[in-house]
Amino acid sequence: MIKSILVGFDGSEPSERALKMACEMAKKFGATMQISHTPKDETVAFAAEAISGFYVGPNAAHQELLREAAEKIGARAKALAEECGQKDVEVHIGHGDPVDDLITRAETAKADLIVTGRRGLGDLRGLFLGSTSHGVSRRATCACLTVP
Repeated sequence: MIKSILVGFDGSEPSERALKMACEMAKKFGATMQISHTPKDETVAFAAEAISGFYVGPNAAHQELLREAAEKIGARAKALAEECGQKDVEVHIGHGDPVDDLITRAETAKADLIVTGRRGLGDLRGLFLGSTSHGVSRRATCACLTVP
């Protein structure tokens, strides 16, 4: 039985699909749901470059920018969950490696299921499966669902 679901969210389209799938599963099983977002310097730098139109580089992504971006992404995730009928969803902002953070959060929350998008905003190492979803599926002690 699935009683607790943890969703990894980075703001990408695959993570939005994963969140929506997790919301449907939470409804079906009456499970609680938590969302985890762990910002990475290169992800924030990519977003800043897209907005500004010039190369920013990961060194320009300061902690304040990371915090602000993480709060916006967390708020977006919470709003999406509410649109899907999940009103009491906790959003956790992590630090460091997203895989480590998701595994730790899943253990703390005693999650029965971790849901991630197949391909998010990570680097080229995760081109096919996604480095976070791949790492989580290798290390998790609970069930994992990777959503395309």
